[in-house]
Amino acid sequence: MVSAVAAFIVGLSACDQIGQLLLPTTPQMEGLRGEIAIGVVLPITGRLAAIGLRMSQGYEVALKEINNSQLSDVKIKLIVKDDQSTVKGAVAAFNKLIHQDGVPAILGPTTSTQGQAAFPIAQQNKVVAISSTSAARGLSAIGDFIFRTALTTDVLIPSGVRITQEKLGYQSAAIIYDETDLFSTDSNAAVREALTANNVEVLVTKTFQTGETDFSTQLTRIKESNPDVIFIFASPIEIPEIMIQGRQLGIPTDVPFLISVTFAASQIELAGDAAEGTIAFTSWVNIADTSGNQTFIQNHHAKYGIEPNIQAAQSYASIYILAKAIADAQSDDPTAIRNTLANITDFDTVLGAFSFNAVGDAVYDPVVLIVENGEIQIFE
Repeated sequence: MVSAVAAFIVGLSACDQIGQLLLPTTPQMEGLRGEIAIGVVLPITGRLAAIGLRMSQGYEVALKEINNSQLSDVKIKLIVKDDQSTVKGAVAAFNKLIHQDGVPAILGPTTSTQGQAAFPIAQQNKVVAISSTSAARGLSAIGDFIFRTALTTDVLIPSGVRITQEKLGYQSAAIIYDETDLFSTDSNAAVREALTANNVEVLVTKTFQTGETDFSTQLTRIKESNPDVIFIFASPIEIPEIMIQGRQLGIPTDVPFLISVTFAASQIELAGDAAEGTIAFTSWVNIADTSGNQTFIQNHHAKYGIEPNIQAAQSYASIYILAKAIADAQSDDPTAIRNTLANITDFDTVLGAFSFNAVGDAVYDPVVLIVENGEIQIFE
């Protein structure tokens, strides 16, 4: 295999802090030699490029730590393909990595809609696919080579509804979601089930399509319904604008927005005062005392000058999880990696004690967050 790493990893050097900080347990690949090439599919261009950048930063920090650990002669190389923020691009990237580059495993794709199209390609060719960010239900069940490290909607949403409804006591809700995005449509279905189970009435449900920027019609109808809370299911790109327009239309500040992705600092800055009181059902928080989390944050900040967000954290954890599977298999054979991935149980990661369930979905503790005084806090 060639020795050049993917473009965004070229020039990695040893991190001066690594010897002084507590890192996650680095898998020891004693029976392997040389380089193992792993595919990465993420959005370098297109509407999701900002998310892809944060994912690449998480991958890079993990790769540096593992490759500089000096616990084995094996180095992991990432071959990166741009999915161009589209389903077509993700499918093309999977095909190139499998049929041209011959990788045993692929990290990606980013969205559930992309995964629905690309995962069958990996399964058909018996290549491992691990998505760090797709969360719609049922995708890992496409086949036994498919895994996800993000918590799925049927874990995040029922837990979040139960916790928030118990404390806030809301009795009615409105929902707005992206009808062309699989994660958003699945989140809508999951929240309706959870609200019914908690005796919360859904007063109105409004939809939009990916790329829309004017949500005034939907939000006006939501305002008129006078809900106790409003659920928003969309990509991180649309969420801040929906919040801004909602408050501008006069939706009261004591009616919180609830979302099922982490509201990052950059989104809070974009949404401004409209973000205050937002509650997020999510899977990672920077103040968590999980294994290696603070070290990860310090190393990420040292390299990029910013703290990581959830996409970076999930991507960081995914490389460690895949590296453990390769180490346990002592092989770069896709079937051997698949078998050891399926058996990962209570592996310490920045996300917490991590396991896969019977269909390849992630198992660890979810988190509920709230924006208070412009800062992200644990919802208590």
